Amino acid sequence: MSARSEQVLVDLRRWLEDRGLAAGDRLPAERTLARELGCSRETLRAALAVMERANEVWRHVGQGTFYGPRPLGHPIRENILVQGASPLQLMQARRIIEPSVAGEAAGLASAPEVAYLSDLVAQGRRATTRAACERVDAAFHRAIAEATANPILLGLLDYLAGARRHAAWQREWELTYRRLGVTEFTGRHSDQHQAIVDAIARNDPGGAAEAMRDHLDTVFEAMRDAGLTA
Repeated sequence: MSARSEQVLVDLRRWLEDRGLAAGDRLPAERTLARELGCSRETLRAALAVMERANEVWRHVGQGTFYGPRPLGHPIRENILVQGASPLQLMQARRIIEPSVAGEAAGLASAPEVAYLSDLVAQGRRATTRAACERVDAAFHRAIAEATANPILLGLLDYLAGARRHAAWQREWELTYRRLGVTEFTGRHSDQHQAIVDAIARNDPGGAAEAMRDHLDTVFEAMRDAGLTA
């Protein structure tokens, strides 16, 4: 640490002590605290990082910084889990969960729901841009969850799908997309989507689960071949 950072660390510890904070009390916002200490927010963050490593404070993204050691068993917020996961780890989670969701849908999907899935496959074949491919793909996987009529499964799939909006996912997925191109989505991926729909249409849970697993394995392997690591 620089001499300035070390001084701010001393000042910060004294400031907290003078205010008699109890364990678990929330610290003021960084902007306010930096103004109180007469330093930049970057310098303040460096001091807070030192204190966090020493178990003097703990931080939670979106909630703030708290005085004292992190409570045992403190729950980790879902968005922190997503932000800390790699794209391959997210795909691993989908490979575990979505085949079972597809199998469940095969025993429950109505004729209109099967028709909607078939229409999404057709839209995927006609897609001409990455954005169109991703939009149709997201709609397809969500429609399968909707067919289960289980709000827990739908919410779980929505949660995983939301990870695609994170910058890390978009950055890493770009590497895979450059390797695959639109034709992979309109061809092989659409064929795999159709195989899932066919299994759902004939009320074949095992076939639907296997078809979904094959599809997600294809995506997973493509991402790994593009150089991504877990």
